[in-house]
Amino acid sequence: MAKKILVIEDEANQRILIRETLEKHGYEVYPVSNGENGLKKLQDMDFDLVVVDIKMPKMSGLETLAGILGQRKNLPVIIYTSYPQYKTDFMSWAADAFIVKSSTSLEELVSKVKELIGD
Repeated sequence: MAKKILVIEDEANQRILIRETLEKHGYEVYPVSNGENGLKKLQDMDFDLVVVDIKMPKMSGLETLAGILGQRKNLPVIIYTSYPQYKTDFMSWAADAFIVKSSTSLEELVSKVKELIGD
């Protein structure tokens, strides 16, 4: 049975790219466009891992991270963002990984997903 990953990303092109890449590696991917929808999805389904952006409308990724940890304390979370300055934010330390988006490759993200939840 494929591992389930929730992807919370406001940019449509990034959601598509992340979904397609992770699906090629055998994961079942559920993309949503904001933190509120992500937290609702988390109530409806069990996931093995969450990938969350930081800068999003309605609810930031760090607020979303707090909500995720409130619902499922042991669920692995990867912050995947274009903003490296948030790495020093105390709340981001609660994530299992902090990855700065690459314009050329999702290799680091895929590698970290495999490290955290396997194939």
